[in-house]
Order: sequence, then C-alpha cells, then structure tokens
Amino acid sequence: MYLTSEVKQGIFKQHGGSETNTGSTEGQIALFSHRINHLTGHLKNNRKDFGTQTALLNLVGKRRRLLDYVKGQDIEKYRALIKELGLRK
Repeated sequence: MYLTSEVKQGIFKQHGGSETNTGSTEGQIALFSHRINHLTGHLKNNRKDFGTQTALLNLVGKRRRLLDYVKGQDIEKYRALIKELGLRK
C-alpha cells in the first residue's frame, strides 16, 4: 500500500502543522499532490485504466479549487506552498 497512516501523518506534520490537523488546507493540498504523483506513475504503465484516469482528473480539480481558496485568503502562503510542493515551473 503506497499511502499508509505513517505517510499521511508525515505529510500532515510537515504541511498541516501537526499530525492530527488533517483538515488544514495546506495538508490537504500536499496529500492530494502525493496521490496525484502516485496515480500519474500508475497511468504511465497502464494507459487503458480509465477509472484511474477519471480519479486523477477529479483529484487535480479538487487540488486546483483548494489552491484557489488559499490564493484568495493569503497570497504569500499560496506562493510558499507552490514553491514547496514544486507545482509550477
């Protein structure tokens, strides 16, 4: 399993402030990014897996909406998160 509870706790500790703060926007974006990277690698090997492709597109949309929310709330936090996760060029 690629996403164990230890991996989730590490993601939320690094981006959300604490291991139990699973509702933070930054932590959610980091978790979605981790899942998107995993699904992208899966789709490189399994090109005809259309269910995974649909799930990937849904995750990208959720992450985009959360990033838009953070951008509207605090532009500096948005820029720091983008740079930390390496989402833009």
